[in-house]
Amino acid sequence: MSENQNLLAEQRRSLILDEVRRRGGVRVNELTRKLGVSDMTVRRDLDALARQGVLEKVHGGAVPVVEASTHEPGFEAKSGLELTAKEDIARSAAELVAPGTAIALSGGTTTYALAHHLLDVPDLTVVTNSVRVADVFHAAQRTTGPRQGAATVVLTGGVRTPSDSLVGPVADQAIGALHFDVLFLGVHGISVEAGLSTPNLAEAETNRRLVQSARRVVVVADHTKWGTVGLSSFASLEQVDTLVTDAGLPRAARTEISEHLRRLVVAGDSSESVAAEDS
Repeated sequence: MSENQNLLAEQRRSLILDEVRRRGGVRVNELTRKLGVSDMTVRRDLDALARQGVLEKVHGGAVPVVEASTHEPGFEAKSGLELTAKEDIARSAAELVAPGTAIALSGGTTTYALAHHLLDVPDLTVVTNSVRVADVFHAAQRTTGPRQGAATVVLTGGVRTPSDSLVGPVADQAIGALHFDVLFLGVHGISVEAGLSTPNLAEAETNRRLVQSARRVVVVADHTKWGTVGLSSFASLEQVDTLVTDAGLPRAARTEISEHLRRLVVAGDSSESVAAEDS
């Protein structure tokens, strides 16, 4: 981490969290030197991250939270994390959407960010099992009124999860009867060994149906998802056409991922917006 007094709170907290996860713990005085900010500022940042449940404060510093493979954070808890990365990913992923196509958006805070970037893409049909994603499109229509080319939104129905996704037999049956051009899929975790995974068994099955119904699968996941493994795997990396991630993903991970995917897009990296593309 480089010292910078002008870092925004979100950037500082992202750097702090990366350092905690990488080193297994940090001390307040180390962070003040690295970030070039006051002791009080670092403590406020640690308090904010502790409230989000992503680290644990200890005397003089902080350590990572060891999460069980069944732990499923709620939408609000996840929505405050990696905001810049999610916005970069959403902007890059939106460029993959052609007017007039049928797409699917799974639940998640990154797909929620993506939905905002799709409001002006004409004549889309959007299938989603996310209450939050559906609300983005419906809110836009309430604000602007009916307009030509506005998206047609199909909400699957089902049982609501802590992340505001709709899952279970109702969702699975609805998705199984549909076919869409591209699926944009948010994930809890991604790794070479476990593939794509989630802590929620019912959500795993619904995600499995989404993958089966899509001609192309695009995973949208920030760098913190790499190496995370949830209770249930629902797809292998070989079933993914494209991964859109952010510049925080280490070079070694990019190389490893590109061996299993057709395409890796690194958003927010001006020197390498497309890190790998296999023929």
